[in-house]
Amino acid sequence: MSAAAWEALRRCTQARIALGRAGHALPTAAVLDFQLAHARARDAIHRSWDIASFAGEVAARGWVPVIASTPVTSRVEYLKRPDLGRRLTDESEQCLRSRHDPAIDVALILTNGLSSTAMDRHGLPLLDAIVAALAAEGLGCGPICLAENGRVALSDPVGAALGARLAVMVVGERPGLSADDSLGIYLTYAPGPCNTDAERNCISNVRPPAGLSYAVAARKLAYLARQALRRQLSGVGLKDDEPGFALPKP
Repeated sequence: MSAAAWEALRRCTQARIALGRAGHALPTAAVLDFQLAHARARDAIHRSWDIASFAGEVAARGWVPVIASTPVTSRVEYLKRPDLGRRLTDESEQCLRSRHDPAIDVALILTNGLSSTAMDRHGLPLLDAIVAALAAEGLGCGPICLAENGRVALSDPVGAALGARLAVMVVGERPGLSADDSLGIYLTYAPGPCNTDAERNCISNVRPPAGLSYAVAARKLAYLARQALRRQLSGVGLKDDEPGFALPKP
């Protein structure tokens, strides 16, 4: 394969290919870039999330934020005990149950997950796009639930406590060496304790400009949410078959 062909391929991907060499090793620039990416990934995982400031921004938009808690006490424990990130504390569950309302179509939950960087960088603009897209479909959200150190399945107890028909979890995704700021969106129909990950739809890699845009992700979520309610299911049984929709070319 020619050098020109490798260069053309590099323009189409963030994968580390055609890095060149200096003798028997990688060039210094490639080594330093790798080390920087690794450091950013570690920072994204270990950083705490300023949830109070985030809640203030949510309130400033005219929405009602509710801060919920998991039993996790530190980022180290969060990494070692995934099960704790899937549960609410008793106090948080009681707080959400006090807001139970069968008129809620969507329980919207945001958590830093495995990347606080992703939530800080993209959380609010993605939230703006999601609320607007759901409203355009005639779907109403309950209070915006914010939970530090949560896992995807936390959407089940939150959605069940609020009495929502759907749960939508926006979560910081596991950082890689080409992306430390990616958000994922998970949709679950009829949130409850018996659900498995096979019953969730995922929209991944939301991180413009390198990944999915806020508008495209929100549009896809709104379509899947409407179809989930119509078909009364989500996950592997709900296919992403929106007519006339295609991702923009890179």
